[in-house]
Amino acid sequence: MNLELDERERQFRDEVRCFLRDNLTTELAAGGRSATSVFCDPAYSLPWQRILHARGWAAPTWPAEFGGPGWSEMQRYIFAEECALAGAPNLAPMGLRMVGPCIMHHGTPEQRAHYLPRILSGEDYWCQGYSEPGSGSDLAALRTRAVSDGDDYVVTGSKIWTTHAHFANRMFALVRTDPEAKPQKGITFLLIDMKAPGITIRPIVNLAGEHELNEVFFDGVRVSKSNRVGAENDGWTVAKYLLEFERGGSFAPALRARLSRLRTIAKAESRNGSPLLDEAGFELRLAEAEIKVEAIQITEHRVASALSSGQNPGPLSSMLKTQGTEMLQRIEELGLDVAAHYAPAGRAGVAMHGANEPDVGAPHSHDAAARYFNSRAASIYGGSNEIQRNIMARLVLGL
Repeated sequence: MNLELDERERQFRDEVRCFLRDNLTTELAAGGRSATSVFCDPAYSLPWQRILHARGWAAPTWPAEFGGPGWSEMQRYIFAEECALAGAPNLAPMGLRMVGPCIMHHGTPEQRAHYLPRILSGEDYWCQGYSEPGSGSDLAALRTRAVSDGDDYVVTGSKIWTTHAHFANRMFALVRTDPEAKPQKGITFLLIDMKAPGITIRPIVNLAGEHELNEVFFDGVRVSKSNRVGAENDGWTVAKYLLEFERGGSFAPALRARLSRLRTIAKAESRNGSPLLDEAGFELRLAEAEIKVEAIQITEHRVASALSSGQNPGPLSSMLKTQGTEMLQRIEELGLDVAAHYAPAGRAGVAMHGANEPDVGAPHSHDAAARYFNSRAASIYGGSNEIQRNIMARLVLGL
C-alpha cells in the first residue's frame, strides 16, 4: 500500500487547509482546544457545524444521497487530520456519527426525510440512552420499560452517564418492550423528544468539576410508535449496527495534534528556565509516544485502504480501538506531568492558544486534570478494551 498522497489528494488537502484558514475563527479554535473530551461545548461545536453544513462538509462519512460530501476514505482521513491540527471543535458524534447512520440503514423513508436534514444542520442535538444503574457493560440487562398503549409507547425507568443530555433535544434509547423474552430479544430502539412531559434530567459532576454527564428519568413518557427504529423487540440489531460507528473514527490525527502541543509547551518552558525536556526521561517518553502514534496512523491508513477497496477491516478495528484509546490515556498522563512540573513555580500552567503559540498562564493544570479523568473512560465505552482483545484473540489467533 502506498501511503503517499497522490496529486488529487494533495489538492484536496490544500482545499481543506484554505477553508480552515478562512472559516475557523480564533474563538472557535480556542473553544475546540479547550474541550477536555471528545464532546465539545455546543457553544462552539454548533456554530462550527453550521459553517461546515453550508459547505456540505458537516458529515464526512455520509453518502451524497443523504446530504454528505460522498468523500473517499482517504479524503475523510485528510479532513479529520487537518481539522485536528487546526484545533477545530469536534462536532457532537451522537447525531452525525451514530444515530444518523442508523436511521439511514434501519429507518423508514419518513424518518430519514424528517431527521437526517435536522441532524446535518444541528437543529436536533442528540444524546444516547443506553446505560442504566446495573446495566452498563451488560447492556442487555436494561430495565427501562416501554409499554404499548395504542399508537404510543409509555416509557418508565432511568438512564445514567448520559452525555450532554442537558443540551440535547432528542435521545435515541434502548427500552424493554418484552420482559418475558430473552434479554437481547425483548429490546426496542426509540427516538425520544427530550422536551416530552415526564422527563427529568439530573446532573452528574465529575472529579474535574465538569458537568458533562447526567441521569435521565422517565415517568410515563409517551413516545409515538412512528419514532421506533426497526421492528419492535429487535432493537438489539439496531444497537449493534450503531456500535460499529461508535467504535469507528480516526485516532491518530487528534493524538498527533495533542502531542505536538505538549512538545511546544515543554520547549517554550525550557527557554524560560524550566527544562522539562531534559528531566526524568520526559523527552524519551514523548518520543516513544510519537512513534506509537505513527504506528497507529499506518494502521488507520491500512483500514482506509481496505474500506476503499470494498474489504472489511475485521479485527483491525478492534486493534485501533484498543491502541488509540490506550495511547490517548498515555498522552494525557504526559499532559498531567507537564502541568505538575510547572505548578511548584507558582504558575497556573500553560495551554495552547494557536497551533504553535504557547499561551503561558492559561489554566492548563485544570484542563490537564480534566483531560486525564475523561480519558480513563475511553478504554471502556464503545466496547471495553478487554472485549476488543477477546475479538482479536478469536479472529487473529484462533483462540
